[in-house]
Amino acid sequence: MVAQPVVVGSAIPAAPASEPEPARPAPKLAKQRADDRSSANLSGGQAATVADLQAQTGPADTERYAEIVANPVLATLDQPLSTFSVDVDTGAYSNVRRFLSAGQLPPTDAVRVEELINYFDYDYPLPASLAQPFSVNTELALAPWNGDRWLLQVGLKGFEVPRERLPASNLVFLLDVSGSMNSPDKLPLVQTAMRKLVSQLRPQDRVSIVVYAGAAGLVLPPTGGDEQATILAALDALQAGGSTNGGQGIELAYRVAREAFIEGGVNRVILATDGDFNVGTVDQGALEDLVSRQRSSGVALTTLGFGRGNYNDHLAERLANLGDGNHAYIDTELEAHKVLVDELGANLLTIAKDVKIQIEFNPAVVAEYRLIGYENRLLANEDFNNDQVDAGEIGAGHTVTALYELTPVNSPARRLPELVFGDKPAVGGNSRDVAFLKLRYKQPTESRSRLIEQIVAQPAQLGSGSARLRFAAAVAAYGEALRGGKYLDGYRLSDVAQLASAASGQDAFGLQREFLQLVQRASQLRDGEPAQLAKISD
Repeated sequence: MVAQPVVVGSAIPAAPASEPEPARPAPKLAKQRADDRSSANLSGGQAATVADLQAQTGPADTERYAEIVANPVLATLDQPLSTFSVDVDTGAYSNVRRFLSAGQLPPTDAVRVEELINYFDYDYPLPASLAQPFSVNTELALAPWNGDRWLLQVGLKGFEVPRERLPASNLVFLLDVSGSMNSPDKLPLVQTAMRKLVSQLRPQDRVSIVVYAGAAGLVLPPTGGDEQATILAALDALQAGGSTNGGQGIELAYRVAREAFIEGGVNRVILATDGDFNVGTVDQGALEDLVSRQRSSGVALTTLGFGRGNYNDHLAERLANLGDGNHAYIDTELEAHKVLVDELGANLLTIAKDVKIQIEFNPAVVAEYRLIGYENRLLANEDFNNDQVDAGEIGAGHTVTALYELTPVNSPARRLPELVFGDKPAVGGNSRDVAFLKLRYKQPTESRSRLIEQIVAQPAQLGSGSARLRFAAAVAAYGEALRGGKYLDGYRLSDVAQLASAASGQDAFGLQREFLQLVQRASQLRDGEPAQLAKISD
């Protein structure tokens, strides 16, 4: 079962005829944050040696990740349909950054390529009207790592809701204060992150704080957003110690959230932990059942991962999926600001739920295809039309991007052997129709899905694509390279850096600049060569 953040029963407030843009930081502040990001996330700067960085972290062999087997190349004649759930999680990006910043390549299974891609906003156009909660955008171009293949980009962009028009929020902070959280990158960073969220509260919002160690307890009963001093005092008083009864804490947090439930509002438990559950309900299956049972209550579960060494990524991501929530990993104060301030509306307010994509490829045009990433979001083809099958959610302003690598018919770059006695593609219809895209979604308060359909046609002349496609391709190639580069045809991280540099544009928050530095760091660690980077604009 796959899911992302949902606000059950919440109504999206009516929008004025002309939707105001959400407030943006002033350019000077944005540039300062961009500079801070470049220096803070890559500790030691460009002058730091790999040996210096390796001394900052321990081994990752006690961390837990779900196995990911890369999606295979599929023959269109045999399997023309590809079906998957959308994903708005970004935890893998910041977790991978944590490893690279410490002079280590990440474990292969820590690299979920779709979460790297979806860390970025690709400036898709907003939906034309609120009748449809997101725009659907497609683009076809030559694959940068092999000009005999194509790259299909599918991008969704949710409409934006200014913070002042978000529904009232009932938030329960479920904070791990066990002994395993006693390090600067754990409980102290949790407190810093939660302070940032508290600064965004309004009088109509309310917050509760539940903590768990050997036992769970209610530290702060539901408290109005205009009592920030009281909330901050409760946060500041927390200390780490004891074993970790995560199951008991989750049960209490859900009970508190149900008792303070806001009809038509945002009701959410926000779990901050390293995932090291070691007493109480410790069986992962039991924890998953516990969270699954609570989903129907209308309370969503967001998980925020912290720390290193014993980090349980698999459990944090899985619980968020089952709890109709999203997952992020907080490695720095800047990441906390991004998740809990810059993207607060997207991470709280759901505008479409159970969003599924199904693409039918035309075998007369496409011989082979491969979905890049989304391995743990795949759905059976028959599940696309089944409204009982859970899928991912899209929040206000969220961007979702998926990339397919396509091999056209008669291309010399085919990966699968061509069968002598195999079926030949039927000739018929419009030979420029590459694929037929279908998308299903539900409005937040509805149980029946709505259908969007559109043709993906081959342009008169294929080129290298727009800057947004090329930057997304660079991020995908970065993830593929960190996973071994099986499908990159020898494309190196130094090539990725050049592609990203050329595709970069305005970068107010420094995310693209930081990405280029991460690619350079990965290139040094993996290939033993620095990537030559072009300067990008602020």
